Amino acid sequence: MEQRISFITLGVQNLQRARDFYVDVLGWKPMKDDQGVVFFLCQGIVLGLFPSQELALDMGQDFRACHFRPFSLACNLRSEAEVDAFFQDLKSKNVRILKEPQRVFWGGYHGYFADSEGNAWEVAYNPFVKMDDEGRLLLHE
Repeated sequence: MEQRISFITLGVQNLQRARDFYVDVLGWKPMKDDQGVVFFLCQGIVLGLFPSQELALDMGQDFRACHFRPFSLACNLRSEAEVDAFFQDLKSKNVRILKEPQRVFWGGYHGYFADSEGNAWEVAYNPFVKMDDEGRLLLHE
């Protein structure tokens, strides 16, 4: 299998609330928003929002017996100042901050917030990662 991620799908309890968070709070534009699913194109990877019970059924699992493991989604920015500005914007929109931005032992700077469904997002500046003009991460040579 090729090393690739095409879609990340989040099972959500309330599709409309989750959609509104990504559209109204983060300012994202859906590439598809109908028939019970919302997709956002994110630089070649699609983030999907899909009702949790339907996602479990799609996997052939009993929703009541489904146990999802904790995880976080992450977005890298170009500087500590960009991270701070992003968190200031989140606070002005009353978004739940899980961890205030701070320097970390490995030399970076990051914080965490929760979307409307409680999914954790890390927003970080990593001085050891290069990005192209579009914000895509580049492989180190």
